[in-house]
Amino acid sequence: MFETIFTRRWAIVRHERGPMADERCRYLIHLKERGLSKSALYQRAEYVFWVAHRLKLTPDRRVSLEEINAVAKRWTYRRRPRHVRAKGSGETRKLFRMVARDWLRFINRLIPPPPWPNPYAPLVQEFAEYMQNERGLSEKTITLRCWFVRKFLDRIVEEGWEFRALELKQIDEVLAWQGSQGYTRTGVSSYASALRAFFKYCESRGWCRSGIATAIAGPRLYRDEGLPAGPSWVEVQQLLASTRTNRPADIRDRAILMLLATYGLRAGEVRGLRLDSLDWDHERIIVRRSKQHCAHVYPLGHSVGEAILRYLKAVRPRVSDRTLFLTLVSPYRPLARGSLWPVVGERLRKLGIVVPHPGPHCLRHACAARLLAKGFSLKEIGDHLGHRSMDATRIYAKIDLPALRRVARFDLGGVL
Repeated sequence: MFETIFTRRWAIVRHERGPMADERCRYLIHLKERGLSKSALYQRAEYVFWVAHRLKLTPDRRVSLEEINAVAKRWTYRRRPRHVRAKGSGETRKLFRMVARDWLRFINRLIPPPPWPNPYAPLVQEFAEYMQNERGLSEKTITLRCWFVRKFLDRIVEEGWEFRALELKQIDEVLAWQGSQGYTRTGVSSYASALRAFFKYCESRGWCRSGIATAIAGPRLYRDEGLPAGPSWVEVQQLLASTRTNRPADIRDRAILMLLATYGLRAGEVRGLRLDSLDWDHERIIVRRSKQHCAHVYPLGHSVGEAILRYLKAVRPRVSDRTLFLTLVSPYRPLARGSLWPVVGERLRKLGIVVPHPGPHCLRHACAARLLAKGFSLKEIGDHLGHRSMDATRIYAKIDLPALRRVARFDLGGVL
């Protein structure tokens, strides 16, 4: 493997005689199968060599994350070889840690991080399994609720409170303390909602006093107190026009932006699209709804289809992964959670378009506002967006300013 990466004989010999040569070779073969380019393989080979050298690895030695971080920090301030230098010490340290974790995990030499040091950890694990297996909640919801519950349990351990003997006033104290730490009303309300769900499950298992769950109250949030804010349709057209180039990033992002703006899809639904989701024969696109856990079939519009087809022909790498949208650099993999925020937000910022939350969801609001302006009913808009109830769609009636002005100008004919 080293002969295919390096051309100079001395470099080949250095890597063959270096520590853990067989393990490093297997790792590089694995990366090549994942689609890494030759230049990327060259960089990984150099970094993994220095990882093995600096960590003083032996065939029976395992390494912890703390040791990797310490060695990476010391190595940053030493004189590094020219071929492994990065733009700065921070970038070099980050690459060293990333390669070390990935390689040691591959060869099963990485010591896993210690479990969450809380005596109530099994309760959270059972709660997470309940939400996943019996409630069918999304991964994002489960992760967020468990995060809030862990913070709460850490707090009661610090205070020395017994979980089984918890009273409502103690829970209220924790919620009030969170508010004093800078949490917004919405944040504290989400905290309280997660605790209600957790204590409701605990009550069913007999782990705590009964009646606590229904009594947990967060700050009052008024229904529809906020307006769904998104760019105007003219600004959306400017956003799409900015992608009319031959750059691979623009070609891929144009297809993503058109899906977000035309169909009002959520970011997770776009990331979850697969090649099988496109029915070219019948000109349809099948979207798996992340909240409803069902399929929604849309007609594949001509402009959207052309954008996707151009991405498939000119940009998308020829790999075995069936996910529609992949990263632009190797190793090619599906887009990570949060990766669509810069696709939308950075482009809006460069165009000088200001919206309160410049992420992919703002294009969902723009789609709904456009349908409302075209005269579609709230039921039709809700069906298009995949809402389960009219309550989720009703908020868009507040942004139909022309209709509201007509109501304001309505003449009551002398009744008043």
